Amino acid sequence: MQKTMKDFRVYVDSLDEKDKQVMEQIDRLILEKFPSTQRSIWEGVFWGGTEQVIIGYGDYLTQRANKQQVQWFMIGVAIQKHYYSLYINAVEDKQYVAKKYKDELGKVKIGSSSVSFKKIEDLNVDTVMHIIDIAYSQWLNNE
Repeated sequence: MQKTMKDFRVYVDSLDEKDKQVMEQIDRLILEKFPSTQRSIWEGVFWGGTEQVIIGYGDYLTQRANKQQVQWFMIGVAIQKHYYSLYINAVEDKQYVAKKYKDELGKVKIGSSSVSFKKIEDLNVDTVMHIIDIAYSQWLNNE
């Protein structure tokens, strides 16, 4: 997975209307908490070996298990075949916030750092905003 030079607006405008609306709604929520960050488009093979395009917010340096420093994003959003994924790379109380707040996030499926949902109405927006706020604080401390 690599950060590209693709433009956010060009990418979103290329989506079908349903996906475009969802991505724009999620984008507005994220930008409420990440107002000064640039959006980055990441492409390539992601966890599990699938080819993906992810909109990343809050780029930062992180260390992989092999000690290699890599650039990554604090929050990411992707369109999957049958759902949307919100990736939150923030930790609270030694666990990813997606897992910590899983019971409060709504009608979603939770991975280690991901929240998958079929429509935006399935999300508990208050809880999503809370974990985005946690991610933003951690991103600011990481800069």
